[in-house]
Amino acid sequence: MKRALVRKDSYYDSVFLMQISADVKKLDGINEAVVAMGTEMNLDLIGEMGLGTDEVSACTANDLVVALDAADESALEAATGAVDRLLTARKRGGTEQAYRPGTLAEAVEILDGANLAVISLPGEFAAREARKALQAGLHVMLFSDNVSVEQEVALKKLAVKRGLLMMGPDCGTAIINGMPICFANVVPRGDIGIVSASGTGLQEVSCAIAKAGAGVSQALGTGGRDLKNESVGGLMMKLCIEALGADDETKVITVISKPPLPSLTGVVFDSLKATGKPAVVHLVGQPAREPDGAIYFAGNLAEAAEFAVALARGKAPAAASSADAGSGADVTDAGLEKIAEQETAKMSAQQVYLRGLFTGGTLTDESATLLSEALGGVFSFDAADSAFRLKDPHTSQGHTIVDLGEDVFTVGRPHPMIDPSTRTERIDREADDPTVAAMLLDCVLGYGSHDDPAGAMVPSIKRAKQMAAERGGYLSVVASVTGTDDDPQGLAGQRQKLRDAGCVVMPTNYAATMLVKAIMANRGRS
Repeated sequence: MKRALVRKDSYYDSVFLMQISADVKKLDGINEAVVAMGTEMNLDLIGEMGLGTDEVSACTANDLVVALDAADESALEAATGAVDRLLTARKRGGTEQAYRPGTLAEAVEILDGANLAVISLPGEFAAREARKALQAGLHVMLFSDNVSVEQEVALKKLAVKRGLLMMGPDCGTAIINGMPICFANVVPRGDIGIVSASGTGLQEVSCAIAKAGAGVSQALGTGGRDLKNESVGGLMMKLCIEALGADDETKVITVISKPPLPSLTGVVFDSLKATGKPAVVHLVGQPAREPDGAIYFAGNLAEAAEFAVALARGKAPAAASSADAGSGADVTDAGLEKIAEQETAKMSAQQVYLRGLFTGGTLTDESATLLSEALGGVFSFDAADSAFRLKDPHTSQGHTIVDLGEDVFTVGRPHPMIDPSTRTERIDREADDPTVAAMLLDCVLGYGSHDDPAGAMVPSIKRAKQMAAERGGYLSVVASVTGTDDDPQGLAGQRQKLRDAGCVVMPTNYAATMLVKAIMANRGRS
């Protein structure tokens, strides 16, 4: 049985609605549930469910749509009631509390002294609310995507004029005054400041800093286009660096970004030099190089963290060891080769390909860049080289590495860091392919992420390894966990669950990638 309900002018946070959809789908007798704003993309998805009624078709992005497919009437009623309860209240500390005020003005009135607004709305409305927040004197973290470049430029110019942060659009991670915001981890306070144009890159580096016994003063996101679009011009990167330069608690500044436009690299370097503080820069996909004065250039995310920690301790950075005893892995070249030999010993002759299934975009890019040359090219759905673009993003070809958090995989469903089923379903499909030799996985912890991302993958990982064994082969599964022991999920426990499932768990995404590189090289020699 199917049912579609429309609630006019009922505006909710999109991430919150994704969580509700995921919760309702877990109820007995529910085949499918979509609780979403009436954007064009969401209406198309609901239409595919067979619920494209006239009322639904007439919705706007300001209307809430509840679409349910259930086994029977009682399941429909139970799900409808659950949606109502989840929309109006959520559990906090074991008690029910009102979820949110209805407007930004009401929120400011209720939260006296608040100076930051986190905005997660459909793109066509997000810019309007961000402008209201900036005009009210609030810093802004704009989680939403689908905000136009013109709107982004206008918002960031307004923010710079008012001396406010405008992090985003499409900014999912920050740590401000010790508080993790959106997808962020629990790390100690310290003297290393981070400015990042990548969310999981910020998470990987901040967690590596924590594991090294150091801490973070502030971690600020800029949004991915800040250094990628000439019109945006690095406005927020410059302001964030200046803010960390003026912050007495910040002794070292670390900048993380995907490769910027060549014309905008000067924004980063000039801003860092102006602070007079030592700095580390890592542009994902670019190798380390000689320092420029007090600016050091790291070759990977793990190395960026190690360089920053060394500088904070008054030492000259050295080549990264990626050491992390807590992972239980040997990350030396000899250690990687030994593991690679063990992992390939039982593989069958037909097992020749790698499948990388990620939830973090920056981690995806780091691995794909590091492996592409060694593997003779890596397929993805948006590869820069058109020869390696997947014909169907849902179907792997040869060596494939995909970021399952991209829009093409999340239409009408939560990001896989929230709902791991996007990835577990893909692992199940890959398990049917007898040519797969190795899988490379990330596992990202922290606030906003699933409460047990490793545990959610375990059944699929075990099934995939069992299927390979039944075919007379062996499937190598290599993983890294981005997180800390203070995260809600707990780093040590998440690592152990993956180990117990037969995974080789490495301390960082870089180390995991280097192990896979060794495995595939060993496979090619056998």
